Amino acid sequence: MIKVLSIDGGGIRGIIPAVFLAEIERRTKRATVELFDLVAGTSTGGILALGLNKPDLNSKGKPEYSAQTLVDLYEKEGSKIFRPDLLEGMWTTAGATLHPKYPYQGLEEILNTYFGTTLLSESLKDVLITSYDLERRRPHIFLSSEAKKEAGKDIPMKLVGRATSAAPTYFEPLKLNKPGSTNYYALVDGGVYANNPSLYAYAEVKRVWRDVNDCLLISLGTGELSLRMPYEEARTWGLAKWAQPILDVAFDGVSDAVHSQLQQLMPEDKYYRIQAKLLGVDERMDNARGNNITALKILADNVINDNDKLIEKLCELLLEKV
Repeated sequence: MIKVLSIDGGGIRGIIPAVFLAEIERRTKRATVELFDLVAGTSTGGILALGLNKPDLNSKGKPEYSAQTLVDLYEKEGSKIFRPDLLEGMWTTAGATLHPKYPYQGLEEILNTYFGTTLLSESLKDVLITSYDLERRRPHIFLSSEAKKEAGKDIPMKLVGRATSAAPTYFEPLKLNKPGSTNYYALVDGGVYANNPSLYAYAEVKRVWRDVNDCLLISLGTGELSLRMPYEEARTWGLAKWAQPILDVAFDGVSDAVHSQLQQLMPEDKYYRIQAKLLGVDERMDNARGNNITALKILADNVINDNDKLIEKLCELLLEKV
């Protein structure tokens, strides 16, 4: 059985699937990479996928980071990526139409700290990370399996993380030079078309493991939006007012659509979607204040408590033939 993990995008809300995976690691006493054959991720989910697969140079075949370490990343580094001081009026309505909300340097600094010079080809297990090429107007998928075969596709993990998380209006796109070439890619967050990368992960299984019919897919969301967008407000919105809400609509809609499609494509005992309603927390994907991070962790703990029997079942399935 091929075991697949897929992690949605969602900015700081990535702490929700990180907490869930830390619980899986605690119960199975195994690293996430020992439990899955393929890990797919978009945006914050892409960074998690890479982090879980980054090799420990001092321990052959073992990951450097546990899921709990990545939970700590959100707590310690979130405010460096999404600087709260910029939310206190510096990003005015006029500025919002002209500039990204956050400087990219904070994000790049964190990615450099956690991934250094590690290449995509060094991933412990297969990873699939989504991004979108603005100039070619098409999806750009980073695959570690291809990076192992073609030097031109072997990119540092930190740049893959930067590309997949370059959410429009939040960060500027990444200009990624193609190795050994004068060509480049202009990349933004893969969430614009695959905030939930589960369907791409399923297709990758069919492409790589053609002779294997048994597949277990666990899809982790970063929270389902619950706040209404009142018609009487939205009907008068123009470009500036819609700039960021439209991302929420697109990301959330794409995630739900993929879930619905996979329910039709896969047996119910082989496909599991873990998603929480964002109640009692700030839905914004850039609220990295301490009180909101605490609220997100509590929400994740509640998801774990409410799904105790399901988690036990998933742990049993994941430990089969490990």
